[in-house]
Amino acid sequence: MTSASTLPVRWRKSSYSSTNGGECVEVGAGLPVVPVRDSKDPHGPALIFESSAWSSFVAAVQCDEFRAM
Repeated sequence: MTSASTLPVRWRKSSYSSTNGGECVEVGAGLPVVPVRDSKDPHGPALIFESSAWSSFVAAVQCDEFRAM
């Protein structure tokens, strides 16, 4: 099993992080997979997604597909 802690990850945080009380995730860049972790717990666990799955999720968020009815 691959762990984000064993990968050479460059983490980036959303520019919106400071506008919502810091409740954001950080996304790893420069890998064939996309690790995602809680920005408040940088040494904690990370979820690892296939790039295609992460791209689909981001596209759905941008299209507002998760908005509550």
